Amino acid sequence: MLRALYDWTMRLAAHPRASWALGTVSFVESSFFPIPPDALLIPMVLADRRRAWFYATVCTITSVLGGMAGYLIGWLLFDAIGKPLLEIYGYGREFAQFAGRYNEWGAWIVFFAGVTPFPYKVITIASGVTQLDLIVFTVASVLARGLRFFLVAGLLYAYGPPIRAFIERRLGLVATVSTLLLFGGFAAVKFLT
Repeated sequence: MLRALYDWTMRLAAHPRASWALGTVSFVESSFFPIPPDALLIPMVLADRRRAWFYATVCTITSVLGGMAGYLIGWLLFDAIGKPLLEIYGYGREFAQFAGRYNEWGAWIVFFAGVTPFPYKVITIASGVTQLDLIVFTVASVLARGLRFFLVAGLLYAYGPPIRAFIERRLGLVATVSTLLLFGGFAAVKFLT
């Protein structure tokens, strides 16, 4: 089954409209979707290494735009739902202190989440909730997401055939490690909040 899924993903990666799917996944992952765009970026670059920089650019731009959508979700829904709930339970003052601390380190928090397997969507929404300066948020997002996606694309561009061979030989191991990283990011969110 894993092999069939891998083969299907590789075929999809070579499809002429695959970059649209990549952009869509990258956008929605930054605001609410749990699967990172690397799941498409990696096979797409492996399928056509000449387009590695284009794919990294698509991922970066759409991820930052999706991050802005996540920011808006946090900003708009917090005022409508979150703030009244905090007031009912008497946590308004504590939240104000949290927001101040978050915004003090906001650029670094956004950068960290944008580069690592930590779920970036959590930070985009939290940035909207705390109303982190939008310019700070955007610059940190562009730098972090650009670094992440261009690093992945660059490594695959330079070492694509051996990496593809490794993935194909050890598909089960790669899938397990990827799953652990994904769930590890979500566990880190739960642990840190």
